[in-house]
Amino acid sequence: QVQLVESGGGLVQAGGSLRLSCAASGRTASRHSMGWFRRAPGKEREFLGAIAWNGATHYADAVKGRFTISRDNHENMVYLQMNNLKPEDTAVYYCAIDLISAWNLVDASKFNSWGQGTQVTVSS
Repeated sequence: QVQLVESGGGLVQAGGSLRLSCAASGRTASRHSMGWFRRAPGKEREFLGAIAWNGATHYADAVKGRFTISRDNHENMVYLQMNNLKPEDTAVYYCAIDLISAWNLVDASKFNSWGQGTQVTVSS
């Protein structure tokens, strides 16, 4: 089993930046793909992107060029750097792990273990 804990959310003005962290404990998360998702009020969960065990990344079009996913396998940490934030980025952000694959970058349905989420609010 793996436990995921997100942190780093908060209130930021439009155009600002935040870095979210996801700490993984338990099962060796460094051997698995990790993903970031968000859920805005009244909307479905949205897949933002993922990072494979070797650092390869993939991003959804909505955040490509603004968000960057990275990981530190020694520390079992995954990060989401968010730049040029917009009010429509306001959401609860979640990290998740694909407990089967080290390589999955695009199949959001395979991410099957989740953190509790961290709130990001972007003011205009």
